Amino acid sequence: MDYELRTIHGCPNSGPALELFRQALAAEGKDAGRITVREVTSEDEAGALRFHGSPSFIADGRDLLPADSAPALSCRVYRLEDRMAGLPSAEVLRTAVRGVGSDA
Repeated sequence: MDYELRTIHGCPNSGPALELFRQALAAEGKDAGRITVREVTSEDEAGALRFHGSPSFIADGRDLLPADSAPALSCRVYRLEDRMAGLPSAEVLRTAVRGVGSDA
């Protein structure tokens, strides 16, 4: 399984997102050492990747937390129980990771 964290330049959530992704993968018994960080640099690239903002959590090319918004070179927000935030909750990300295939 290939994991990728997609971000944009200067995203304040990139570092925390990488740590959150590593923790979620490890908690679900996945290989957290296999995360690639990809900086999306243009609107064309965002469209081609169906990139819905930074940070995006990807497994085998599929967004783990799909969004209805148009692809864009922008920040991304996630709905928490009581507010919007720059990162998903740890439990939501773990549930998404749990739903993808095995590392075998």
